[in-house]
Amino acid sequence: QVQLVESGGGSVEVGGSLRLLCKVSGDIATINYVAWFRQAPGKEREALAAHYFPVGIRPTYHATSLNGRFTISRDNAENTVYLQMDDLGTEDTAIYYCAAQLSGGAFSGSTWKDTRTYAYWGQGTQVTVSS
Repeated sequence: QVQLVESGGGSVEVGGSLRLLCKVSGDIATINYVAWFRQAPGKEREALAAHYFPVGIRPTYHATSLNGRFTISRDNAENTVYLQMDDLGTEDTAIYYCAAQLSGGAFSGSTWKDTRTYAYWGQGTQVTVSS
């Protein structure tokens, strides 16, 4: 079992920044990638970024639609994956989730955006951007 707990959400004005945290615990050795998604009211869950979780270097993925405003990073000592979000706009208002993909499954540029790729999800953290 893997547990993921998001934090760092809140309210911010247009143009502001937030850093979200995803604290990972449980059977950490089974995790391959951790990703961030978001879901706005009435919309589908959207993939934002994914980072290789174990110590080591593998490709990192970011949604091109974000135009470089969001950056994912990892701290193995803290078992935490971060999402730095800059130049926020009202369209970024959503619930933000982190998710874990387990080792042994396929993971690539064509699968990382699919919610079915991930076996575990956090409860989400609300981000509200106001003008």
